[in-house]
Amino acid sequence: MKKLLTLLIVGILSLPVAFAQVEEEIDKGGDFWDRIYIGGNLGLQFGSITSVEISPLVGYRFTNTFSAGFGITYQYFKADYVDAFNRKVDFETNIYGGRLFARKNLTEQIFAHAEYESLNLEFYNTAADRIVREWVPAMFIGGGFFQPIGRRSGFNVMALYNVIHDDIKSPYNSPLVIRVGITAGF
Repeated sequence: MKKLLTLLIVGILSLPVAFAQVEEEIDKGGDFWDRIYIGGNLGLQFGSITSVEISPLVGYRFTNTFSAGFGITYQYFKADYVDAFNRKVDFETNIYGGRLFARKNLTEQIFAHAEYESLNLEFYNTAADRIVREWVPAMFIGGGFFQPIGRRSGFNVMALYNVIHDDIKSPYNSPLVIRVGITAGF
C-alpha cells in the first residue's frame, strides 16, 4: 500500500513537467504572480452532527490548460449519537492535514482533477476498543465544472472519487465526494 501511495504522489508531482513540455506556455512574458491562483472550500453543517471545514488552496498555472498546487484542511467535527449498546455518545474532534493536486482543463469550463490528501483524525478502533488518532490518506480522481465570475475568478463544482477509501477511518462517509469552491487569480 505504501508503494502504491508513493507512486501516486510521484505521478501527481511529475504531471506539471510532463504537460508543460508538450503544451504551449501561458505567456512567455508573464510573471510568476500572473500564474498563481488561490481558492478553496468552506463547509458548514449543524444539527446532531456539527461540522465546520475550511480548506484554502494555492495553485500555479504551468500552461493554459494545466495547473497544480497544494492546500490545507481544518475541520471541527462534533456528533451526538447512540452506539450499538444504546448508550448516548458525544464525540468531538479536530481534523487537519494537507493535499497536493493537479488539474487539466479539458474545455474552458470542464476540467479533470487528481488529488492526494492526508488528514490527521480520530476514529474508533474496534480492535483496541478505544479512539485513536492517525494520518489517513485519500487519492481522489474526478472532474468538475468552472464558472467564471469576472476576469480572473470563478466558482467550481467537483465530483471526486476516493480510490483508496477506507470505510472505518475516512472522514468522508462515501468514496464519492462533492466539493464546491471559489478560485481567484492575482
